[in-house]
Amino acid sequence: MGLIVQKFGGTSVGSAEKIRNVAKRVIQEKERGNEVVVVVSAMGKTTDELVKLAGEVTTNPSKREIDMLLTTGEQVTISLLTMALQHLGHDAVSFTGWQAGIQTEGVHGNARILDIDSARVLAEIEKGKVVVVAGFQGVSESGEITTLGRGGSDTTAVALAAALKADKCDIYTDVTGVFTTDPRCVKNARKLDCISYDEMLELANLGAGVLHPRAVEFAKNYQIPLEVRSSMEMESGTIIEEEANMEDNLVVRGIAFENQITRVAVLGLPQSLTSLPTIFMKLAENHINVDIIIQSNTNENTTDLSFSIKTQDLNSTLAVLEENKDQLHFDTVKHESELAKVSIVGSGMVSNPGVAAQMFEALSQEEISIKMVSTSEIKVSTVIDEKNMVKAVETLHDTFELAGRPVKS
Repeated sequence: MGLIVQKFGGTSVGSAEKIRNVAKRVIQEKERGNEVVVVVSAMGKTTDELVKLAGEVTTNPSKREIDMLLTTGEQVTISLLTMALQHLGHDAVSFTGWQAGIQTEGVHGNARILDIDSARVLAEIEKGKVVVVAGFQGVSESGEITTLGRGGSDTTAVALAAALKADKCDIYTDVTGVFTTDPRCVKNARKLDCISYDEMLELANLGAGVLHPRAVEFAKNYQIPLEVRSSMEMESGTIIEEEANMEDNLVVRGIAFENQITRVAVLGLPQSLTSLPTIFMKLAENHINVDIIIQSNTNENTTDLSFSIKTQDLNSTLAVLEENKDQLHFDTVKHESELAKVSIVGSGMVSNPGVAAQMFEALSQEEISIKMVSTSEIKVSTVIDEKNMVKAVETLHDTFELAGRPVKS
């Protein structure tokens, strides 16, 4: 007998019928002889509807009260799923995040899990019950209800799996696994049988929406095998684990992309040791994530700095720079929006030189201009015009033969 943590996202529990189907999937796992803990999201678009409702009441709701509001969505799901399980003859109990012992930072809207006191969940498992836990939420040390931000239910599931020393964590979603790229964008994208934690973490950080980066980090740190699989179809999904066997000559494993990128250029910065640390410290204090960074010296005394951000953070970024202009002593700030980031990922790049050149050549032949570049051992990211994003993804998918052969590990 093993312990399996299952996570079902919002589309998987979007109606009473779907919740009944989820209950049947849970029971199937239980009847295989495994103990089961289930983590669920709010039904369908519930979270979006609650945010909209808050906006109809006030244009500036407090983050604390938003958390109080949004956590009700998952509470609806856990109670309904537990009722469905009980109706089908299986003993089950539902817990909110704080009842399940999920302790977080005292940050509203994007808290990180600090610890999980799993005693109450384990006690119910020992009684033979299915435990249904609300994803996306926890409680701070001071007793404040918090939410974990985008993808928080994935993080809840993997963190619980780690705390409970589960044998596996299954992430059920509306796709059948992890694909070479988004199949909604590239029709001949292929499902991967297996992918490494590091590759999945890069893809998640670079825009692949199938898993949240924090969830992958938890899985890697605690060596929890993950499987991304369909909540509707009875087929195996994609296993995410420490080492994924490489298909022969498959250097690039996947392509990630995201739009609404803006490039910000800070021109005429003094060449001092404090300029760069100050800029990025001020941006970090305002919770602005900076991605690709390029510095170029213009003369002996000044330097130009370019970096990419999400377009939604542009106004905040410009405000932070303006507020600190007297301290930073730059000449001017320019920005360019309507950009996208397209990235190739694969652990095979480490031992195969020339992958970046192949990528750049392919984009050049399609007359796609590259504005920024960032690399690591297993990825190459480029910033291009947003209008060319889909064309670039299709081009690179063909260039690296991700659709021309069965992609499996």
